[in-house]
Amino acid sequence: MNWQAMFTCGSDVMGCDKKTVLVVDDDKSILRAFTRILQRRGYDVDVAETGNEALEKSETMRYNVLLIDVRLPDMDGTDLLPKMHKAMPASVKILITGFPSLELGVKSLDSGADAYLVKPVKPDELLALIEEKLTSKKRG
Repeated sequence: MNWQAMFTCGSDVMGCDKKTVLVVDDDKSILRAFTRILQRRGYDVDVAETGNEALEKSETMRYNVLLIDVRLPDMDGTDLLPKMHKAMPASVKILITGFPSLELGVKSLDSGADAYLVKPVKPDELLALIEEKLTSKKRG
C-alpha cells in the first residue's frame, strides 16, 4: 500500500477541499497557460510533460482532474488514460487534442475519458467543463 499517496492532499478522501489538477502535455506554453487559468480559479496545479512522468506523479498524489494531451512524446494519451484511470478511478479525465477526428473522439471516450476537447481551448469552456464534470462525479 502506498501510504504517502493516501496522505497527500489532493483528494476529498482525507477531507481536503482544495481541488487538484494534473495537466499532461509536452507543450510548455500549454502547461503555462493552463496552470495560470486554473490557479486563478483556485485549483492546485501540477504538470507532467510525458505519460511516464504523469504515471510517476500518480504514485504519490491523487488528482481530482486529469487534463491529458493525446499526442505525448512517449505514449498516446488514449493509452495513458486507462493507466491513470486504474490509479485514480474517481478523477475527472479530459483528453485534449489539436488534431480532432471522429475516430479519436470515440476512442477517447471508449478509453475512459469523461470529455474530449479540441485545441485551442477557450479558458471559459475549460473551466465550465471541469466544474460540470466535478459536480457530476460528486453526485454520481
